[in-house]
Amino acid sequence: MFVREGTVVLGIDPGLTRCGYAVLHAVGTSTRPLALGVIRTPPSSPLPQRLAELQRELVLLLKEFQPHAVAVEQVFFQNNVRTAMSVGQASGLALAEAAAAGCDVMQFTPNQVKDTVAGWGGADKAQVQRMVQARLGLSAPPKPADAADAAALALCYLSAAPMRRRVQAATQ
Repeated sequence: MFVREGTVVLGIDPGLTRCGYAVLHAVGTSTRPLALGVIRTPPSSPLPQRLAELQRELVLLLKEFQPHAVAVEQVFFQNNVRTAMSVGQASGLALAEAAAAGCDVMQFTPNQVKDTVAGWGGADKAQVQRMVQARLGLSAPPKPADAADAAALALCYLSAAPMRRRVQAATQ
């Protein structure tokens, strides 16, 4: 555990085979990455073991970085039912573990994330990667795309948080 000022946000791009994550630390107008990566589970393993491994890794991230907030991509639409199910299962784990850890949890659709980070809800993966690179001052676009998407989710949370706090304060 380390003490820090500012806000730490964990972005999660849920998936069972590849679950992207990014931990960002924001102080004032400065945001820097603390961790970017992908949690992988072998497709050959049984589903319960894969979910258990993903859950263990998510809990470790939450314990190590103790984020104030977690931003998770909302399962909005999938053509492939099998993919939608596995993304939904991974998303459910992330949401439940984040809530259990006491984090502020928000979900964003892919279009909300793209619009916030790239300025256009139809941006492609490469555009999102380049904008994440620019916004975080990275020397190269983050790879794989799952890690960049997770960083974009965390940036989306940081963008939405001030207005959300104002709305909450006004309704109390």
